[in-house]
Amino acid sequence: MTKQQSSLSPTFGRIAAFALDTRSEDIPAPVREAAALMMLDTLGVIAAASPLDAGVIARDSATLLYGSADPRYQARMMFDGRAVSLAGATYAAATQTDNLDGHDGYNPTKGHIGVVVIPTLATLAQHLPDLSGPEALAAVTVGYEVAGRAGIALHATVSDYHTSGAWNCLGVAAMAARLRGQDPETLRQAMGIAEYHGPRSQMMREIATPTMLHDGSGWGALVGTSAAILAERGFTGAPAITAEAEEAAPYWADLGRFWQMQHQYVKPYPICRWAHAAIDGVRQVMLDHRLSHADIAQVHVNSFHQAACLYQGLPPTTAIAQYALPFPVAVQIAYGRIGVEHVAGSGLTDPLVAEIMQRITVSEDPRHSSRFPAGRWADVEITTTDGRVLKSGDINARGGPEAPMTRDELTDKFMDFAVPCLGRARASALRDATLGLTAPDSRFCDVMDLLFDPIGQTIV
Repeated sequence: MTKQQSSLSPTFGRIAAFALDTRSEDIPAPVREAAALMMLDTLGVIAAASPLDAGVIARDSATLLYGSADPRYQARMMFDGRAVSLAGATYAAATQTDNLDGHDGYNPTKGHIGVVVIPTLATLAQHLPDLSGPEALAAVTVGYEVAGRAGIALHATVSDYHTSGAWNCLGVAAMAARLRGQDPETLRQAMGIAEYHGPRSQMMREIATPTMLHDGSGWGALVGTSAAILAERGFTGAPAITAEAEEAAPYWADLGRFWQMQHQYVKPYPICRWAHAAIDGVRQVMLDHRLSHADIAQVHVNSFHQAACLYQGLPPTTAIAQYALPFPVAVQIAYGRIGVEHVAGSGLTDPLVAEIMQRITVSEDPRHSSRFPAGRWADVEITTTDGRVLKSGDINARGGPEAPMTRDELTDKFMDFAVPCLGRARASALRDATLGLTAPDSRFCDVMDLLFDPIGQTIV
C-alpha cells in the first residue's frame, strides 16, 4: 500500500470507484457478452501469433530478462508454459499479439486495448484460482473502459500521435489494482507511474518503416504491470495527467454510463485496419460482379492519408505485410480471403500476389482523410479486362459498431486463427469455455486450463 500523497481529484475518485468497486452485476449483460466476445477474439490472435518469429523472440527474451525468484510474482507464459515474472508474462503475450495485427481496436483511440487486457487477465488470474467468470469479465471491462478513456485524453492533449502502449498501460494498472485488491491510493500511484513510463512512441515512424516494434503494446503491458507492483510496494508516481488534469476531466465524465466495451471493432483480416476499407471495397465489387483475379486489369484505391502512407511494395517480412496496402488488397483479389498464412512464410513471396500488385495504385483523398479517426474510409475503382469500370462507392471498414461482424462470424474467425496452432479439440474447448464465462456459476479456471500448454514449431 502507498501512503496518500495528496487529496484525490473528483475525476480520479470516479475512476477508482469504477475500477475497484464496480460489481460484475453492475455491468449490463450485453456489455459482459461483448467482453466475452472480445476475449475470444483476442485469444485466437494470441494463439495464432505464438509460432511467429516476433512471439518466439519475445517469450525467449522474457525468460532472459524478466524472471522472478519469488513464486508470488511468477506466471506462466501463454501457449508456452515457461514461468517468468508477472511483467514478463504480460509483455510476452502482448508483444506477440501486437505482431499479428488481427486484434480488436477502438476508433476514437486510434489504437488497441484487448492486446494488453487479455494477457493481463491470464497472467494475474494464475494467482486467483477461485476467480469467477463474471468477475473475469468485469476485470476485462474495467481494462477496456479505463484504457480507452486514457487514450482519448492523451490524443486530445498532446501534439504527437503515440502508439497504444502509451495509454493502454493505464488500463493494465487499473486491472491489476482490481485483481490484486489494491486501494485507491495505490491505484493512483500505479496509474501515475504507468503514464510516466508508458512508451510515448511515434506511430507514424513505425508506419514509415514497419518492424516488430508495431504498436508499442508489449511495453505498455510491461509498464502497466510493473507500475502496479511498484505502487503496491510503496513507490510513488501520481498524478497521471491524462486522468487527473483539469483538461482531461471531460473524457472521463461518462465512465460507467457509456460502455466503450460495446464499441470495439473486430478485424476480419490480420492487417492494419487502415487498409480494411480498401480490401472491403475490392471484396464487395468482386462479389457483386462475380469477378476472379483474371477478370481484373486495374485497381485504383482512394483512401485517407494514413492509409495511403502504408507500405506500397511487396513486403519482405510479416511486420511489413501487416502495415501494407496493395499487398493485402492483392491477396484478397487472389484468394477471396486473407489468413495468417498469407502474411508469413511463403505467403510473402506468392508470385500471383506479386503480379496482381502491379495492377494496383493508391491515392490519398482529402474527403476520406477528414473522416479519420471516426471512420476508416476508402473507395475502389476496378477496371476489368473487358473494359468495364466498376466503382465500390464510399466504404467504411466493416467490423465496428456501424457494420459489426456477427457472433457466428467472430467465432468462425477464432477457429480459423486458433485451430492451426491448437488443434480443433483444444480450440473448440477454449471457445466454449470463454463464451461460457457469462454464466453466473462459471469459473475462469476452465479457460485457464487451456491457455498455457505450448504449441507447435516456429514459423518465420
